[in-house]
Amino acid sequence: MTRLTVPDPDERADLGAFVARVVRLDQAALVRLQGAGGTVSAWASTPFDVLATRTVHGALEPADVTAPAAGLLTALTVERAETVDPGAGGLWQGELPPAEGWQPVDEVPAAELERLTERGLALARENAGPMGPPASLLDQTVLTVSAEGPVAGPSTGTGTRPAVKVPLRCLFALSGMGFLGEDGPAVRVSATGTWMRLDARYGAVVRRRITALPLLVG
Repeated sequence: MTRLTVPDPDERADLGAFVARVVRLDQAALVRLQGAGGTVSAWASTPFDVLATRTVHGALEPADVTAPAAGLLTALTVERAETVDPGAGGLWQGELPPAEGWQPVDEVPAAELERLTERGLALARENAGPMGPPASLLDQTVLTVSAEGPVAGPSTGTGTRPAVKVPLRCLFALSGMGFLGEDGPAVRVSATGTWMRLDARYGAVVRRRITALPLLVG
């Protein structure tokens, strides 16, 4: 039997809300749980080809479990116990980003990302086809973040750290998971040489960077 323990009821509710959003986006979704150092991180794919994640304090036995999101949601929201069986049996597809090596780049006001998301949604509605918005639109860089501050639209960056280009699909994932809000705190942008991460109040989204360049320390 797998055991997921989250002692704090507020954190259990937050994790349940995260899984509920995953199920809302995809009824057949899987959630990968990883426990380490007194925390449990939940990972899920989104329809935008962007990973979503949420970390809470707790423990997991065994330390790496992939579970159907619908079953995990039932365990968290119906049983509501400190320790539940999250279920198992799913096969996780793809890789996860590294746990270490992340370098902070800058912070972006949540209200600015909300405005960019609304503009992107308008464009997506105008250009949607039978399969939804074209990949070329979702891959458009809508924000470039560097140590010198965020710049709307493409940019090459001129600082000692390479600019991190944020595609529209990352903002759609933030919004779709309910992580964004105009009154929320600033969204922290960090990166490795090959991954980018946007941390908002209720969770983060992670994706491979469009241009993979090594980060310079300095």
